[in-house]
Amino acid sequence: MALISLSRRLRRTPFSDGVEAAGVRGYTVYNRMLLPTMFRSVEEDYRHLKEAVQIWDVAVERQVELRGPDAGRLMQMLTPRDLRSMLPGQCYYVPIVDETGGMLNDPVAVKLAEDRWWISIADSDLLLWVKGVAYGYRLDVLVTEPDVSPLAIQGPKSDELMSRVFGDRVRDLRFFRFGWFEFMGRDLVIARSGYSKQGGFEIYVEGSDIGMPLWNALIEAGKDLDVHAGCPNLIERIEGGLLSYGNDMTEDNTPHECGLGRFCNTNTAIGCVGRDALLRVAKEGPVKQIRPIEIHGSAVPPCDRLWPVMDGDLHVGNVSSAAWSPDYNTNVAIGMVRMTHWNTGTELDVITPNGVQPATVYEAFWT
Repeated sequence: MALISLSRRLRRTPFSDGVEAAGVRGYTVYNRMLLPTMFRSVEEDYRHLKEAVQIWDVAVERQVELRGPDAGRLMQMLTPRDLRSMLPGQCYYVPIVDETGGMLNDPVAVKLAEDRWWISIADSDLLLWVKGVAYGYRLDVLVTEPDVSPLAIQGPKSDELMSRVFGDRVRDLRFFRFGWFEFMGRDLVIARSGYSKQGGFEIYVEGSDIGMPLWNALIEAGKDLDVHAGCPNLIERIEGGLLSYGNDMTEDNTPHECGLGRFCNTNTAIGCVGRDALLRVAKEGPVKQIRPIEIHGSAVPPCDRLWPVMDGDLHVGNVSSAAWSPDYNTNVAIGMVRMTHWNTGTELDVITPNGVQPATVYEAFWT
């Protein structure tokens, strides 16, 4: 097995010591940092996530901070989602697009104040794009990457664990809302959000020095809850239709192709740099779109490349993420499929590493 050579260019996180002590067995590189991908096995981690509670080191979700009088204006320039009604204390899922309407990222925007925002990004150099827009339009705003590292608590027992460390008030947080909670004399932003369908929270740990004290406090408080270190789970995210930027979508795709048209208010999101391009897309409609796909037959390996989706000899799409689902006893997958073949029940073939396997297109994901 080939090893990753470590250097200062591949950054550790404030929680790396805890991840290593927990017996991490796999990593991927994400925003030039190490993101755990497996602890016991993907299948065991999947079952535990659905039954108990996990602590995820997701410090790789770097923050782009906008601070200054033009912070709100800049934030609106980045996304076709209308942010005018967004209040401090809210989190919004926001497609970020370029001047052609292509997806540059699909982060969560955290509105701390009218003049201060965090953009919690997926894997990309979005900081450079945001700096370029701010400089090009001569905006009065400071764009930085702050010392903020998210720690996710996910699973059905996450409310109980969080209340033991932060108090019962944390239970009152609504979905995609955040509050300020004290730990070791420091106020931390905690949001009810996360990259799973099992429920939970994301703690925005401001200051690397308290990373391991917080990790250890959560582990100690959750011993009787069967708390374990965990990570975003491939099987669970595909079942829930949680897209992965760089895997399921890139800058070559518009939000409408990614099934994110409901987050595009192109008629009212005045100022978005990709608005004109997206107005044309909204009028004409996408010619291909993300769809859930069931791949029949033997269990498939994870995708490390696109798998062609075929109608006979006609190439009609590509599968970008796939895994065997123990709960549904089938292969679940995410793919981009042409309009002519995306209707529910359409029978196609997927060229997998196992060979050609029959597949069925659906409209709704499994959970």
